[in-house]
Amino acid sequence: MTEQEVRALMSKMESERIERTTSSREDKLGPAVCYLANDLGNSREPGYILYGVDDNGNPAGKTITDQDIQNLGNIRANGNVQPFPVVSISPVFHLTGGDVVVMTVQPADFPPVRHQSKIWIRVGSRKQTASEQEERMLIEKRAAQVRTFDEQPCINATLDDIAQDTFKLTYLPLAIDPDILEKNKRPAMLQLASVGFWDVGKNCPTNAALLLVGIEPLRFFRGAYFQYVRFSGNSMEGSSIEEEKEFSGPLITTLRTLDEFVRSQIVRSKPVRNGTFQEKQVSNYAPWALRELSMNAAMHRDYASNAPVYIYEFADHIEIQNPGGLYGNVTPENFPGASDYRNPIVAAAMKNLGFVNRFNFGIREAQNALAQNGNPPAEFDLSLGTKFLVKIFKHPSWITTS
Repeated sequence: MTEQEVRALMSKMESERIERTTSSREDKLGPAVCYLANDLGNSREPGYILYGVDDNGNPAGKTITDQDIQNLGNIRANGNVQPFPVVSISPVFHLTGGDVVVMTVQPADFPPVRHQSKIWIRVGSRKQTASEQEERMLIEKRAAQVRTFDEQPCINATLDDIAQDTFKLTYLPLAIDPDILEKNKRPAMLQLASVGFWDVGKNCPTNAALLLVGIEPLRFFRGAYFQYVRFSGNSMEGSSIEEEKEFSGPLITTLRTLDEFVRSQIVRSKPVRNGTFQEKQVSNYAPWALRELSMNAAMHRDYASNAPVYIYEFADHIEIQNPGGLYGNVTPENFPGASDYRNPIVAAAMKNLGFVNRFNFGIREAQNALAQNGNPPAEFDLSLGTKFLVKIFKHPSWITTS
């Protein structure tokens, strides 16, 4: 911000977007940050706190000290404003008549913002706590602005956190028509943006980009991995752990590695005689069912959670548990017929990569594969709230002879 811009702000009348003050007290600045961030009028423009400016728009004769700047910064540190919006503090401008500092407050992405549990708003030049109707307006504004987790920008990441060769050589040809790709020579960031992997406004990768083609997803999402454990018995109680393995990294490679592991290390086949004394190969688990249910966990899990997807192999069944319960329009009453997507960009990418074939058919196809292989139907526990659990039972012939 330049001195000319500061003078222009000082010359404007105090309004819903401009607050003048000579006080650095918490009880003055906290509500101001709150109501500017709430942006009740939905201007989608920044608000400004002009510290060191009197009610007439003139410098108030203050000499702004390091302690004053620290007091301004403490508005973030003390945690009284929640959720804290994006706030920046300018350098000190030494104007004729006194020092001035400008705090710039961006409209909150997730209103309502509260100061010490109160929702402050501003109507004209008057500040007040929000009425029930005004609070509802802020909540509705939040609902209109909220995006799914995978669409959101990861502001701590940069282009260097993306495996760009993997994106360009492996993913992009699957996501974009080859003819269009050949004609379109857009910069890397615009190519990423075209498939939901780059936030142009924030100029950074989206969460989906880091999950799918990030160099090190675990740096940003602590739970973005699969934890496989094989137990000796039919339950955790009294069982010893026979094998453990972790699958981590970008989904574009992790899902392929997991699929190969399931097929080579979990699925087993053996000859079984039928009533005519002929033998046929019978698998302990239907490979396609395990694939579909594993991919379903990757697609629908809550990536904001620090918990991984757990794959527990017991002597007589397998459990797959992912963080994140039923989402959106899906309820226990309409499951599995209804569909909604917690991670639509991840879901689209998994389809482009061939990890899923058709949306909303994975569970149905898994049950069909189990039936064709002679396994009992999979069972789903929808009562866990923040988790989703499916149990897949071993083929009976493998239980009785093991």
